[in-house]
Amino acid sequence: MIPDLDDIRRQHGFLSMADTAALIGRGVVMFDPYSTLISEDVDLGAGVVIWPGVTLERLDAGTLAVGTGTVLHSGTRIVARGGTVVIGRRAEIGEEGGFTLKADRPDVVIEIGDEARLLGGGSAVLNNVIGRGAQVLGPIRMQECRLEDGGSHVEPDPDRRGGVLKGAGVARGLSVPRGGVIQAFGTFEAGALRRQVEFHPKR
Repeated sequence: MIPDLDDIRRQHGFLSMADTAALIGRGVVMFDPYSTLISEDVDLGAGVVIWPGVTLERLDAGTLAVGTGTVLHSGTRIVARGGTVVIGRRAEIGEEGGFTLKADRPDVVIEIGDEARLLGGGSAVLNNVIGRGAQVLGPIRMQECRLEDGGSHVEPDPDRRGGVLKGAGVARGLSVPRGGVIQAFGTFEAGALRRQVEFHPKR
């Protein structure tokens, strides 16, 4: 006997396949509704792009909102289990290996600014602020970090770009200013802060 897949989805708080596909008619770009899991009451802005294999899970009165034009790549999992995850406009999340954002308590808030980039299989748990234009590049596990606002990765002046973490490992309690970058492979340390212009010289 073939199980009712829609019934299984509903039991776990996700939309049916038909209701998931119906989001396309509301301005969401979705390539494969059948591999996409989205909970009820997830706020998706017009023009959000959802690649196959994305999970957007809202439980226990959590808040999950994704801004206009943001792209969610395959392997991205965003969970608001009682907490809050808010993603701004035209952000790019999960290319090169997915990304996980998890706010699993009422006091946890994860904020992702406009035009931020989170790439390469990393994650953010507990409270984190990834500001406008900021970037997380690589499999980095973030906890209680703040990357300051700035221009996006295409801003010509590296000193004006949002804060960046790059490499691989664990980053706890760090603050990266505009134009700054911490690169590490292992444990990220505040003392390793450098200027982005060292990696991207001004022309």
